[in-house]
Amino acid sequence: MILIVDDNKTIRLSLSVLLKHAGYESEAVASPDEALVAARTRPDLQLAVIDMNFSDTTSGEEGLELLQRLKVLRPEVPVILITGWGSIPLAVEGMRLGAFDFITKPWQNRMFLSRVETALQLAGTTTSAPETEGFNRVDIVGNDPALDSMLRTAARVAASDAPVLILGENGTGKELVARAIHRNSRRASGPFVMVNLGGISRSLFESEMFGHVKGAFTGAVADRIGRFEMADKGTIFLDEIGDLDPTSQVKLLRVLQQHTFERLGDSKTRTSDFRIIAATNADLGAKVAEGTFREDLLYRINLITLHLPPLRKRPADIEPLAKHFIADYAAQCNRTAPTLSPDAVAFLQSQPFPGNVRQLRNLVERTLLISTSSRLTTEDFRTAIALGSEQPEGTPATSDTASTMVVMSGEAMMAGSIRQAFAMSGSTPPMVFATITVHSIVSATVRATISLPG
Repeated sequence: MILIVDDNKTIRLSLSVLLKHAGYESEAVASPDEALVAARTRPDLQLAVIDMNFSDTTSGEEGLELLQRLKVLRPEVPVILITGWGSIPLAVEGMRLGAFDFITKPWQNRMFLSRVETALQLAGTTTSAPETEGFNRVDIVGNDPALDSMLRTAARVAASDAPVLILGENGTGKELVARAIHRNSRRASGPFVMVNLGGISRSLFESEMFGHVKGAFTGAVADRIGRFEMADKGTIFLDEIGDLDPTSQVKLLRVLQQHTFERLGDSKTRTSDFRIIAATNADLGAKVAEGTFREDLLYRINLITLHLPPLRKRPADIEPLAKHFIADYAAQCNRTAPTLSPDAVAFLQSQPFPGNVRQLRNLVERTLLISTSSRLTTEDFRTAIALGSEQPEGTPATSDTASTMVVMSGEAMMAGSIRQAFAMSGSTPPMVFATITVHSIVSATVRATISLPG
């Protein structure tokens, strides 16, 4: 049963009809006192939807008090707050006090029902986390307890439309987790749209995210749909959300709240049905305290928070990860995958890997490039590290070893593998191009392909 608490008779009636047509049983009451009676007498109560203001008050204190009393009486029952756009700070305070979610007036019926369904789905799951056998991990490798716990939570929320915030250091695999959630959701057949918010300037934010019409600005020679429109019926993954500037945060909050937007240069309001997954390596709580990240936006994106452990905290996963990367790379190169010696495994497990899984993969690929052995040893990896950019204890590569590695990467270019050359050298493309030009090791064909001078 869903409890509706609002002193406005029209709102009570409209929500009751909406929920009835969606197949939900509801009870509508007009005052906090009636709501508390229902909480005490209705054991089938599953969700409460409450207004922030009653009688003639507009402070929201009555709604916050009712929320706290409901959480004391029925702590297991999620509460959704209804508030006006100008009262969002009150809703944020309600989230601090234990509210599940908040909805602003006027709401869209589809969005309201989606929030209700999400609240019921998550509240209806058992406290013991489900197993993940049926959860498609995609390319997530490892059995570390912290990783498994995170994946169990991901499996539990994948079927819902709950916003998910993925926290973790660079290179831990936040995008893989986002893709896994999408792959295991009911939106799996829809698009997965990835956006690196750290790479979008403030001036381009609206055009990139909401789209624009022809003539909206200089250079807008044709209509262009934005990322939110692309994500309709699918998932939008907002990476590096902690890097978003305050002005763009306001614009993002509005579209996340109502799922409506206007293309730049157009007054037509458009709607998109998307699920949001966000990720960052930043401490958003600290950013809120500093005033550089909106607290209301944080509560909108972190209904469920997943913490990805760094690779140094899951050393037992390094061996299966390395074997996975070896097999994957060998398949791409059409060669037999070498094995790992025990000393090589121990050596890899002793490394700090500040770049996490991404750095491990880079090291494995570079080692495979320079070694033709059927069994990789510690010395193979030491050689790859010495010739790469990541030295043990953070020691930078010398100019001689860097030059040698770039020359070897140039030889990889001669074999037609430019991507391998960059991975192998640990250097930037300009450094690779400049050094291999000096050593004159690139054929005319490859030189033309990569636009090298002379």
